[in-house]
Amino acid sequence: MKNLSRPILLFTALILSLAACSKDSPSGPEKPAPVTLNTILVDSLATAETVALFKNLQALSQTGVMFGHQDDLAYGVGWWAEAGKSDIKLVCGDYPAVYGWDLGDIGKDANLDGVNFSQMQGWIKEAYSRGGVNVFSMHLDNPVSGGNSWDNSAAVAQILPGQAKHSSYLQTLDLIAAFFKDLKTDNGTYIPVVLRPYHEHNQTWSWWGKSACTADEYNALWIMTVQYFRDHHKLHHLLYAISPQDINTESAYFERYPGDDWVDILGLDYYQLWSKSSATTLGKGLQMMSAQAAARNKAAAITETGVENVPFTDWWTGYLLAALKYKQTKGIAWVLVWRNKSTDHFFGPYPGHKSEQDFITFYNDSLTLFENDLPDMYHE
Repeated sequence: MKNLSRPILLFTALILSLAACSKDSPSGPEKPAPVTLNTILVDSLATAETVALFKNLQALSQTGVMFGHQDDLAYGVGWWAEAGKSDIKLVCGDYPAVYGWDLGDIGKDANLDGVNFSQMQGWIKEAYSRGGVNVFSMHLDNPVSGGNSWDNSAAVAQILPGQAKHSSYLQTLDLIAAFFKDLKTDNGTYIPVVLRPYHEHNQTWSWWGKSACTADEYNALWIMTVQYFRDHHKLHHLLYAISPQDINTESAYFERYPGDDWVDILGLDYYQLWSKSSATTLGKGLQMMSAQAAARNKAAAITETGVENVPFTDWWTGYLLAALKYKQTKGIAWVLVWRNKSTDHFFGPYPGHKSEQDFITFYNDSLTLFENDLPDMYHE
């Protein structure tokens, strides 16, 4: 007779091996990680840190307003790209809570304001490491004429799906997506950011403004952009903010609005704070916007504001703070003033400016929040 013991042993070993692989053993296939869905954001697959940021923006806005500054770490009045420097910090001893950046001229070494994109990513990571919040605007060139953002010749109709310039415009969005994909910590965690595309769309200066496209075309552009980033590029660390300019009524705000399914944050750009009466006008607009944000489960913010060269010594408290405190309005997460380029073009304070002391009073007010005032914005 043949020796059957060896085949029997081999067969038994095979059965045991298959049984082991059918269980969750180290050598077997791993189960896919569970997917956590949220029901409050444009992106139901948003990272846990992104969801936490949104919820903290909502919560913090009930007790204070974060202060923000465009390009704060990149340059200021009389300096450029100096490590750790900030005009805001030089004046009050603290960094802003919110940092504004722009993606105009993406694909080049530097953006339209001369900020190197690689350095920008470093400053974004630096701000995040200290607990700050990063927000982005997109002053993109006209995709049809090749002019800049302020070339308001018609373009939107030609870059929508199925149209002649659609594919070439997606190449620009690809560059932006690549930039966002690089925003990670050393351990690989994506840094949550707020994206504010196609801003001030109720104005006429841009190629996405109301004189250059219909409301339907604008809304289609917005939805196409969000879908491309979220669904095609799988970017799940973005919050989406919309920001018309200089309005204070509900009808004006929602005249060109893509819908609640496509917007996380109701923003407002406001550049009319030239008088005490305008502070009241802005205050009424903030009341309306915060009420709408609460009703729609959104956050709200003053996404841009300021008066060039700050000509009033009490502008920070007598104008901006007065608007923020109008009838004890709550629900405004942040206010961001534009950049400090030089003594001929600035919107924030700098050492020696005549509004410096008033800004310190603004800083010390219990309503305003700077970086050192922030809780952990990226965990619930």
